[in-house]
Amino acid sequence: MDKIIIEARVNELATRRGNPHVPFLPSEVVTDCLACADAGASIVHFHGRTEDGAPDHDPAFYLETNAGIRAKSDVLIHPTLGYVANDTDAAGRFAAIERMMEAPETRPDFAPMDCGSLNVDWWNPERGEYDTTDLIYKNSTATLMYFAERIRHHGLTPYLVSWNVSFTRQIEQFLKMGVLKAPAFTCFCMTDEIIFAGHPGTVAGLDAHTAFLPEGCVWTVVNYKGDLFQLTEKIIREGGHISIGLGDYAYAEGGRNLTNPQVIERVVAQARNLGREVADVAETRAILGMN
Repeated sequence: MDKIIIEARVNELATRRGNPHVPFLPSEVVTDCLACADAGASIVHFHGRTEDGAPDHDPAFYLETNAGIRAKSDVLIHPTLGYVANDTDAAGRFAAIERMMEAPETRPDFAPMDCGSLNVDWWNPERGEYDTTDLIYKNSTATLMYFAERIRHHGLTPYLVSWNVSFTRQIEQFLKMGVLKAPAFTCFCMTDEIIFAGHPGTVAGLDAHTAFLPEGCVWTVVNYKGDLFQLTEKIIREGGHISIGLGDYAYAEGGRNLTNPQVIERVVAQARNLGREVADVAETRAILGMN
């Protein structure tokens, strides 16, 4: 069985209400990413944020953050295209990546492709109704093919996100067409608590994902707004990889607010206890067939 790839997802769109350790500013993200790399993560993922936590689509955020990470670590960098908060055309959504590619010190290693479209409205469990009713995460086939072409042009690795089986089937067709090449790094995005666009973060939800995994895919799992530790043992035993962090879930049970590095340390310990060593950066590159 391959060594396990661990990705640290340090902030996403998380607030500090659930956990005060969520990093926002570039200096905070850099510090967290470097500490996660030291703890065992070979990939780091982050979103641009302002001082008050609002989404920040200014490429300057990524240029500063990437350069800060690159100066001290070879950990693999996975930025965002902005999720639903960056609702513009394909070229506009990819513009920050284009800027990052202008210099070696700001170059990422991955660019994401969420391989389908879906409603991503936020549920309010206290009121028993939705706080939003018109959030649509749009990723047309034409948009995805544009992303794939630009990713290939720059020699990056596609980070393919599957929220449900229809996304995975799109990935399979792209592999058949040659739009994507194997090994295809595929992240099963499960969702819980306040967003229901993905499969639930349960054994049945994960099994439904893996049942449709195309040949030539390497899979990792995230639980957006849910506790991924409910599934980490299953993922580790079945040969999957793990993408986890405060960006997705507060990890504040029992009155203890874990930091991102502490979350990574917990995954590392569990994997080793179950007989899987952790992949370093070079080994992650080899598993994923990266340039």
